[in-house]
Amino acid sequence: MPYVDLNGAHIHYTDTGSAGDAIVFSHGLLFSGDMFEAQVAHFQKLGFRCITFDHRGQGQSGVTQSGYDMDTLTDDAAQLIGHLDAAPCHFAGVSMGGFVGMRLAARRADLLKSVILIETSADPELQENQSKYRQLNFVARWIGLWAVISKVMPIMFGQSFLNDATRDAERARWKKAIIGNHRIGITRAVKGVIDRAPIHKELGEIVIPALVIVGEEDVATVPAKAERIKAATPGAQLVRLPRAGHSATIEEPDAVNAAMQAFLDRI
Repeated sequence: MPYVDLNGAHIHYTDTGSAGDAIVFSHGLLFSGDMFEAQVAHFQKLGFRCITFDHRGQGQSGVTQSGYDMDTLTDDAAQLIGHLDAAPCHFAGVSMGGFVGMRLAARRADLLKSVILIETSADPELQENQSKYRQLNFVARWIGLWAVISKVMPIMFGQSFLNDATRDAERARWKKAIIGNHRIGITRAVKGVIDRAPIHKELGEIVIPALVIVGEEDVATVPAKAERIKAATPGAQLVRLPRAGHSATIEEPDAVNAAMQAFLDRI
């Protein structure tokens, strides 16, 4: 399993090493690069070089004392792209990964060919959500994620996925993955997301092609947030996915792959 030390962090990544254009996948909070398994499998077959990485404090990357703010995570991603000689790449980010993707697209367009923003927001966290998330984070830090998983699952996934009896094994897998996060690393990452600064005013600076994808059942970053990103980003396209919640790459992988492929085919 490849690792690289950059920007003060020990980062785990995967790289298919294909000769085609690179797609760098940036995961959402509580997850890891594993949430893009279906996308990597699909686009690797099409000749793309697919790269995933785990943000500091999450997945298999190291836990750091600091650096969980979105600007530092953006620097992590930029340095990884440079280290892997992947620029210019397509950058696809879910939720927190989208926070990073918007910052890269607005500030480091030299690194990107396009940006794909999935289940994300350019705004600060809503005040009413902040108190709820801080309470959950406190319990997760001092007791464990197992104690809040029943509250977390309906935030991370839509009702169609949660209530589908044929997907019991998938739900069990991702529940186990979320609970398995490093307790210190994940609570620092959650705080970074809760306290993030808005990026909405910079969206007008994005000059590369942009695709926005949102699930109709997303309650964490509701479709109206995606509409705001599209409206503020020059030339951005928006795709809304029925039956998908906040983790569309897992819940509706074929729909995400189709939307991404149609977008990339047009570039």
